[in-house]
Amino acid sequence: MSGLFITLEGPEGAGKSTNREFLAERLRAQGVEVLLTREPGGTPLAERIRELLLAPSDEPMAADTELLLVFAARAQHLAQVIRPALARGCVVLCDRFTDATYAYQGGGRGLSEVRIAVLERFVQGDLRPDLTLVFDLPVEVGLARAAARGRLDRFEQEGRAFFEAVRQTYLRRASEEPQRYRILNAAQSLSQVQQDLDAMLAQIVELCRG
Repeated sequence: MSGLFITLEGPEGAGKSTNREFLAERLRAQGVEVLLTREPGGTPLAERIRELLLAPSDEPMAADTELLLVFAARAQHLAQVIRPALARGCVVLCDRFTDATYAYQGGGRGLSEVRIAVLERFVQGDLRPDLTLVFDLPVEVGLARAAARGRLDRFEQEGRAFFEAVRQTYLRRASEEPQRYRILNAAQSLSQVQQDLDAMLAQIVELCRG
């Protein structure tokens, strides 16, 4: 078994966390060692940075501050969790990674993708996900689901135009690199989405086994 890095991406309300747990159960049933983690976060220090990023505040956060905090958390996450897990042959299932930075800070905030790419190379080196699952759904559906969960975080309070830009960035990136990305229709019922994941399972297990 070789280590495999699988990321789950998508906007608010797409069901990434639920489907990450589902996929982990399916892989473990096939004898695969799985580590579940998330971004921003994944270590105690990175989780504290997550709190800064998500908590509403009276002081507006500059877009560059947001971007640097995201990569600071990612550097810690990679050093303490992701790289060691991959080195021991684990399958890492991560709820969001650098595609989210391109989508949220690039698409949503309008920051230069060139600037993001510089930080990506600096923090990650050559490490990129082996497979990225994009849970796609219309913005209004995702926002309604997020609102139904309760109090909105700092990102969830953004307007529709922000999330349209996030969605389009995900879809563009997936179209530019189809060998790495798989798009799932997250507007379907949970059972239908999980049927689609089951249909991918054999391919994912094959990737795990090198």
